[in-house]
Amino acid sequence: MPDPASTRRWLSIVGIGEDGLEGLGAGALDLIAKADVVFGGERHLTLAAPAIRGEAKPWPNPFSGAVDAVLAMRGRKVCVLASGDPFFYGVGSVLAGHVPPEESLVIPAPSAFSLAASRMGWPLPETTLVSLHGRALDRIRPHLHPGAHILALTSNAEGPSALARLLAKTGFGDSQITVLEAVGGGNERIRMSSAVDFDLADIVALNLVAIKVVTSPGARVLAYTPGLADDLFEHDGQITKREIRAVTLSSLAPLRGELLWDVGAGSGSVAIEWMLADSSLRAIAIEAHSDRAARISRNAAAFGVPGLELIEGRAPEALIGLEAPDAIFIGGGASHEGVIDSCIAALKAGGRLVANAVTLETESDFLVRHGRIGGELVRIAVSRADAIGGKTGWRPAMPVTQWVWRKS
Repeated sequence: MPDPASTRRWLSIVGIGEDGLEGLGAGALDLIAKADVVFGGERHLTLAAPAIRGEAKPWPNPFSGAVDAVLAMRGRKVCVLASGDPFFYGVGSVLAGHVPPEESLVIPAPSAFSLAASRMGWPLPETTLVSLHGRALDRIRPHLHPGAHILALTSNAEGPSALARLLAKTGFGDSQITVLEAVGGGNERIRMSSAVDFDLADIVALNLVAIKVVTSPGARVLAYTPGLADDLFEHDGQITKREIRAVTLSSLAPLRGELLWDVGAGSGSVAIEWMLADSSLRAIAIEAHSDRAARISRNAAAFGVPGLELIEGRAPEALIGLEAPDAIFIGGGASHEGVIDSCIAALKAGGRLVANAVTLETESDFLVRHGRIGGELVRIAVSRADAIGGKTGWRPAMPVTQWVWRKS
């Protein structure tokens, strides 16, 4: 029985692999042949050329204009060609935000990740999938754990060697790298090397890298739990210490897709660990000192969260015009006039504000605010074993008073 919505389905999105038309079913071939306009990359259009009867239109440069180009054709029969699965880091995900599902028909092909996993014999649910296409290579860092299997999509022919250098530099030089080129096509090639001895040449631009992670002593492994070791961060002493940081992240209670302001960010440790909790989380670090701001940028890269936004300036002035946050941490500058009030005003309804104090003056301010608008007050005291003469004793760190408040 015909699909009653078929007359409204003006857009088709067809996944195509390196095997071209041979890998497509009759339905996909029919959609390409009957389209008035076929959009795709130059490679896609070349692969599908024998089936195209309408106008072949390469994607505009820059690609940012692609959505408008497709939407301008609404009402005509339009086919978009995509690599493999259009909804796996593909153009389908972009178009889905602009075209209702009842107006489109999608026929996916196996993704590059699926093809690579089949070649490696790696179960996809047990494999980390990372797209580094058009993204910073540093995004691989949080996934580098002993024994991990990672499939990473790169941007170009230089991607595999750049990844190998990063692995070797951070203590993962013995990891096995497999470069899979043009997977699924007649020119498919699979080659292996260790990261430290990587010397593969003539790599084609269309490639994917499989990494079997092996750690060396001192490798920079980022644990999954909050409260990472202080010495992993570059800092000048202005850092929320690991135990306090773990409690702080718990109090901030990040939820999917939320935005954090880290006010007086210091080393950026709280914002960085917030973003490490989930790839959907975003953060803005506000720091008045230029040298610390530079450290925050370096730390963000070293922890694999290069998307951390940095505002160099002093609160509360630096907060003006920023996107409203779901959570705010004030680790430095809580005593500066207007900072807490500005943060309370900016916070979204239901948002959390967490502020730490080590001075009596700031603690007194917290007590007043707690009495006036509520929240939760917690005193956190940490002692570390240290040498005392020829023996060992407890050396207490400065206690921290934490005020946690939720906006109604």
